[in-house]
Amino acid sequence: MAEAIHADVAVIGGGVIGLGIAHEARRLGRSVALIDPAPATGATFAAAGMLAPVSELHYQEEDLLGLMLESSKLWPSFAGGLRQAVEATGYRTTPTLAVGADAADRRALADLRTVQLAAGLGVEPLSVRTAREREPLLSPQISCAFEIPADHQVDPRKLAGCLMAGLAAHSPGADTWVGGARDGFAVADSAHGLLWDGRRVAGVELGSGKSVLAGETVVANGLGAPALAGLPEGLELPVRPVYGDILRLRVPAHLRPLLTATVRGMVRGVPVYIVPRDDGTVVIGATQREDGLSATSNAVSAGGVYQLLRDAQVLVPAVAELELLEATARARPGTPDNAPLLGRVAEPDGYLAGLIVATGFFRHGVLLTPVAARIVGELLTGSPDSRWSIFRPDRFSASRGQPWPMEVPTGAHQ
Repeated sequence: MAEAIHADVAVIGGGVIGLGIAHEARRLGRSVALIDPAPATGATFAAAGMLAPVSELHYQEEDLLGLMLESSKLWPSFAGGLRQAVEATGYRTTPTLAVGADAADRRALADLRTVQLAAGLGVEPLSVRTAREREPLLSPQISCAFEIPADHQVDPRKLAGCLMAGLAAHSPGADTWVGGARDGFAVADSAHGLLWDGRRVAGVELGSGKSVLAGETVVANGLGAPALAGLPEGLELPVRPVYGDILRLRVPAHLRPLLTATVRGMVRGVPVYIVPRDDGTVVIGATQREDGLSATSNAVSAGGVYQLLRDAQVLVPAVAELELLEATARARPGTPDNAPLLGRVAEPDGYLAGLIVATGFFRHGVLLTPVAARIVGELLTGSPDSRWSIFRPDRFSASRGQPWPMEVPTGAHQ
């Protein structure tokens, strides 16, 4: 066999989910090989970082709501558990304001609040006057405002940097980093497919021909997951690319702070958000399209940029005076039910040993990072929480074994 690298856990994918899982594996004392040719340059690079379980509630996604709320509760300890100060991640617990532009938007937000209240979520109405006292640059023409205390934010780029720095801080003798040639770690490489030893997954074959041999392999490479060679027969991972355009702008000194809280708005029925950062910039997003425009180039949609700037100015007219720094588009991995593919793969007589799947996080990847890391950590230690088996990765695979047992086969968490 070609040159091999040995680790307790191989994590395929260096987005925020993969980085969070690698961080948790290190916290549990496992050695880790993180496999990604360019960590944190995909959807993580574009994400706004809203931690918004309440705002992100959608019809018929009640199971996903439970996962989002659980992860939201984990965020303070997750951010506090990094080597850097919490402030280094851009984690902020200021509440979110939801605002509507016109009467139709007011009715739509009122209907959404009814659903949110029915789910036991806290959403407090504010008068327009009170909202503008808090955020003076809001348009006086907005039709309504609600405060959402539970919805917060983090800066995904800073978060990814903190996670990578923490992983790199461990001795190269104890860990191997495959990808992102930083701090003397191995050169970047890609995952070609899974390696097998009998009926268990034994590691990863790399694009270079080298191998990573591991007791556990975690597939966390988003849209790349279905293309891995050697996936279990009959396992379907139905992820599709959902593209989003997102803007970053600098606020001139005389307008700072443009906002102190995240503003999520509805403008003529179309959602838009403005997220303030501590460095004097704001993030405006995000479109959602499945047109394939960015399939090979991450191309930004001109119409998307126009729509975002137009709608953001309806809510905060001073947006017109900001400096446009960056327009970015990335694909997010969507699933048929918008929920992640997360857990072990079932066999007729138990679990497939050595393999964990963590993909399909769609628009919730940053929010769900702590709970995904926790769930994978519990699987690594043989103590899974049965609440999350509803997100099993083989739930769309008609030919895979059922039922879904909670026992882990001997050797599956070495």
